[in-house]
Amino acid sequence: MGIRKITVRLSAAERISSVAWFIESKGMVKTAEKFVDAVYDFFEKLADPRKSYAECRNPEKKMFGYKCISYKKKYTIVFLETVSEIIICEFLPTKMLQ
Repeated sequence: MGIRKITVRLSAAERISSVAWFIESKGMVKTAEKFVDAVYDFFEKLADPRKSYAECRNPEKKMFGYKCISYKKKYTIVFLETVSEIIICEFLPTKMLQ
């Protein structure tokens, strides 16, 4: 069984790091590190080729074929899915999609 390649676009990586920086600015350095590790571990779980994900409910994102998945009910991961690759395009607070 093969695993799909995971590619994280710069915009998503910057958003993850800005959330981690905010957590760090509150004096919780270890928590920020754990947050980043947990997010990237979640990305690796998306690489399972046996799973397919639903399209986004947002009409603009759906039009472009983006898939969306919730992360801890607080964030939404927007990505493109192919047979051999997952491209993480955006990491957004769920409130921003509405």
